[in-house]
Amino acid sequence: PLPRWWLILFWLTIVFGVGYLVLYPGMGNYAGTLGWSSSGEHAADDRKFQDQYGALYAGYASTPVEVLAKDERAMQIGARLFANNCAACHGTDAHGGRGFPNLTDKDWLWGGTPEAIHSSILNGRNGVMPGWKDALGAQGVDEVVAYTLSLSGRSGLDAKQVAAGQGRFMMCAGCHGADGTGNPMLGAPNLTDNIWLHGGSVASLTKTVMEGRNNQMPAQVDILGPERVHLLTAYVLSLSEKEKR
Repeated sequence: PLPRWWLILFWLTIVFGVGYLVLYPGMGNYAGTLGWSSSGEHAADDRKFQDQYGALYAGYASTPVEVLAKDERAMQIGARLFANNCAACHGTDAHGGRGFPNLTDKDWLWGGTPEAIHSSILNGRNGVMPGWKDALGAQGVDEVVAYTLSLSGRSGLDAKQVAAGQGRFMMCAGCHGADGTGNPMLGAPNLTDNIWLHGGSVASLTKTVMEGRNNQMPAQVDILGPERVHLLTAYVLSLSEKEKR
């Protein structure tokens, strides 16, 4: 025979299980007598959040980004928003990493105005660099890479490759401009400033030119909403302003 204490616990677990399935959803479409659901709990938490912070965010939303970027309390909230939603890619210090832009400098792929930053966060961005392996061939790729590196003042390059690459670079000028300074309308980077999103070594640039690059910044409108995006825009703008000072 089983010990009595064990038997009592066994029956108690059965009673608990039956009671739980009566009160909470656990059997197909049966909703439970309490009417509880995870989505309902999330909605209740969201309503509580809006009651507590809605007016605060609404006040910030009506404040211009440039003014908000100088508001210490607002920037503390912005820092928390950044840590929870942006730091995984751009780093806790916002200095980015390979394939993820540094947000503390003045180099912007899509423009560094408050409007451009706001659009990047709200709607996301899709950056596409096509591969040129088939169009240029291996030798042509090497020449374009040499010329591209020369635009940022790199030394020790093969002069003949640089000269040949200058002519081939016209295939790239449609996006990066004839002078290589880029085009924020297309998200085409400036190639003359020695700031490289995917690395500035010969090997990494060769891979970029040969195979192309595809980058995506996910839209945050559905996650954060317009008001918090407005505050986050001010925080990101403040990061580059600090670096400037």
